[in-house]
Amino acid sequence: MVELTLGRNIKTATDKLLAADKAQKIIELLDSKEKILESAIKKQTPTDKIKLYDLGSHKIFVVLLKNLTSAPAWQNFGGEVYRAVKQCRSVKVALPTAKTQNIYDFALGLELAAYRFDKYFTKKASSFYPALEQVVFTGTKLKNFDGYKPYAGLANAVRYARDLINEPANALTPQIMADDIKRLEYLGLKVEILDEDKMRELGFGLALAVAQGSQNRPKVAVLQWLGAPNNAKIEIGLVGKGVTFDSGGISIKGATNMGDMKQDMAGAAAVVATMKSLALQKSPKNVAAVVGLVENMPSGSAYRPGDVVKSMSGQTVEVINTDAEGRLVLADCLTYMQKTFAPQYVADIATLTGAITIALGSTFAGIFSNNQRLAQTLSIAGNKCGERVWQMPLDKEFDKLMDSTIADMKNTGGRLAGSSTAACFLQRYIEPQTKWVHIDIAGMDLSDGSKVLYPKGASGFGVRLLNQLVQDI
Repeated sequence: MVELTLGRNIKTATDKLLAADKAQKIIELLDSKEKILESAIKKQTPTDKIKLYDLGSHKIFVVLLKNLTSAPAWQNFGGEVYRAVKQCRSVKVALPTAKTQNIYDFALGLELAAYRFDKYFTKKASSFYPALEQVVFTGTKLKNFDGYKPYAGLANAVRYARDLINEPANALTPQIMADDIKRLEYLGLKVEILDEDKMRELGFGLALAVAQGSQNRPKVAVLQWLGAPNNAKIEIGLVGKGVTFDSGGISIKGATNMGDMKQDMAGAAAVVATMKSLALQKSPKNVAAVVGLVENMPSGSAYRPGDVVKSMSGQTVEVINTDAEGRLVLADCLTYMQKTFAPQYVADIATLTGAITIALGSTFAGIFSNNQRLAQTLSIAGNKCGERVWQMPLDKEFDKLMDSTIADMKNTGGRLAGSSTAACFLQRYIEPQTKWVHIDIAGMDLSDGSKVLYPKGASGFGVRLLNQLVQDI
């Protein structure tokens, strides 16, 4: 984590970043010994690229700003700056033409880009690690950084989600993840962990079926943030898929990239981290969250293709493919959420289907909703925060594909329209009065490092999206 502070004097011989919309604004910030750069800076053309001037005693990074008209644009600029200056120990940053909001978004982008997960390295050279420890903002109208606290809370939450998702499955079983979630009570969150016996008592039949092949026993974590204590009603419920490892079960996956299935709990991580962000931000909303934590493994006790399982809602499911397990876990969690808290809005998030990556790649998350206004609110939230979504169809023809000949429904409708049929399955567990949106983040949970705000590894996608949705509802 990089320390962010405020300073006064920019005209000292120290590594610095100077950014403005006009070269003259940058030149005015130069120290007398740096005036040799004046002619070179005047020749720079407006560009998002950062030019380095190495003066020997220190470095100066110069950029002429353009087209930074949105929060995501300023956040991405902060990420680009981090990549440029990360081997400096301390950097002074001057953004003389930036508004306060711009500076906060810039700092958020810098923090998101600075994330690393390196706890398991033991033999890397010191040059492998970034040197940047401190960023001092100077030449601004900011008197303090108090207004940045909500952004700092959000950055903290995204890092938390990434940490959870990056952990190997042997270090993040359902029990370990449940224990870590319980620890969040220190922030003022109310957390209840349902063990296997309690799950059986409550009727989590689908989730228990998924978990029965693993020695690591299932858990359900139930969280509440009551930011409006005078209003007893939960405004929005968040539900997350937490399959801490997904082998596919009896319908086992191929060996290629199976190791990535430690990230099949990315939806649960996004939900829990969002709850952490709300607590750190002291959000004035009442929000509940339910995450189902299971491991899907093949064994003599594992559930099988052809089994019929009863859900908490009372509906029965014929298991066609044990690798279509996430929707089973979500279905019971959705029922529990509605029965326990009866929120007006419910959003579930999951790495649910490979099919969504064929349609949307790693550019958009797919969303499905029974309420157009809620879908539109989420889409606007995605554009605001930079985690974009694209609405996909829920259609009666897709829903018919989920009908079973021996039970109320099947758990998969086949290869065609796989993301839509999965969403139709979930919709069967939504009460008529509930406004619901399903977010399929398969393809968004893992970053190849090409996007500056998402270092290679777990992206933490969904935390900023859900945080913005809660604010906007």
